[in-house]
Amino acid sequence: MKSMKKVLIIAVIAMIAIVCASSAVSAGWFDFLGGSSTDDSLNGTEVHLAAAASLKNAYDDKLIPMFEEKYPGVKVVPTYASSGDLQTQIENGLETDVFMSAANKQMNKLINESLIDNDTNVQLLENKVVLIVPKDSTLNITSFDDLKDVNGTIAIGDPESVPAGQYAQEALNNTGIWDSIESKLSLGTDVTAVLNQVAQGSADCGIVYATDAKSNDGVKVVCEAPDDALKTPVIYPVAITKNATNPDGAKAFLEFLQTQEAKDIFVEYGFTINEK
Repeated sequence: MKSMKKVLIIAVIAMIAIVCASSAVSAGWFDFLGGSSTDDSLNGTEVHLAAAASLKNAYDDKLIPMFEEKYPGVKVVPTYASSGDLQTQIENGLETDVFMSAANKQMNKLINESLIDNDTNVQLLENKVVLIVPKDSTLNITSFDDLKDVNGTIAIGDPESVPAGQYAQEALNNTGIWDSIESKLSLGTDVTAVLNQVAQGSADCGIVYATDAKSNDGVKVVCEAPDDALKTPVIYPVAITKNATNPDGAKAFLEFLQTQEAKDIFVEYGFTINEK
């Protein structure tokens, strides 16, 4: 009789184990074994991402493929441009589920226009502003102040629409040299255009983000903007739009960007995680 009870108990325990294991698989609890975290409700959907041009390399090289591997049924459709251009496009109806700006100015404008769900707004990353020259440049400059002595072209993003250009203008104003170099400026449509001008030698120097300088072997960094030259930290906020056509996919993508694996990729590409 005792042996029969033991057999019955073992059978019950085995059945419970099987049920628990099945539930764990369906809930995606085996991700730690290398499996994908899937959500069947997202299969066949797209997440439309509007992101600042300075994020393109990190997204295209690593982050989007990682997310699509994690959610095999979802495709991320990115649009890259200056944050100001993206703001305008979103205002004019660009299909966007997630917006990631290179400054709070554009994000806040869209929030005020009720085009962004502010409850989802995450101040995710920080960047640095740097002065660059072509890799083989012999130009004798070591600081922002030395730009007064440059006889050639200085490339920056257009301050009207490009956050990197707005930061550059702020730094040049606060160091007291904007007026003396304004006539030498070449205004790029986004920070990538500025980077390419310097890398190709069509500009003698330029001001970009540290992450952009790191991504191009054709330039070298002269210095960072002085600590007291920028009153506004270079913060990258990310949020879900109010009119997102795929809110569940957008939520999954936003949560993914805040995982440690995603943060590690951002750091690899030269960004700093904003812990404030």
